[in-house]
Amino acid sequence: MWLFIPFVLVPILEIALFIQVGGAIGLWPTLGIVVLTALAGTLLMRAQGMATLARVQSSLRSAGNPTEPLLHAAMILVAGVLLLTPGFFTDACGFALLLPPVRAFLIKRGSVWAAKHMTVVSAQSGPVPPQGDTIDGSYRPVDPDEIIDPETKPGQSGWTRPH
Repeated sequence: MWLFIPFVLVPILEIALFIQVGGAIGLWPTLGIVVLTALAGTLLMRAQGMATLARVQSSLRSAGNPTEPLLHAAMILVAGVLLLTPGFFTDACGFALLLPPVRAFLIKRGSVWAAKHMTVVSAQSGPVPPQGDTIDGSYRPVDPDEIIDPETKPGQSGWTRPH
């Protein structure tokens, strides 16, 4: 339900702004502004996107955390979509997202929100490092008559086969 509101309010706001701006400066200048903002936004998005991609690659090469550059890249992508969408409100939001301080502010606010509302569960991957010299385990002697596999000889676990 909460997504319904922006999908209804944003187009209504855009139509109202088109009517106001078009009434003030005329049809052709209004359409010219829409086309120029889409073109300028596309060029800015491309330049910033390439710079952000270089930061992501650099972070990955140095085995750093690529989370922040990836978030910037995602916001630049959203900015591009907003700038390509005809309208003054979406253009203002798109140009705002192209400003690095605005993106940094949104990332910081988003991380604060995520820390309050999300639970992170992680698991260690790979082999578990040894914790000293003691190996804890249990065993039971196996009677040679219990061995089912005829190729397995006493003294072999049955998990491996001689080569």
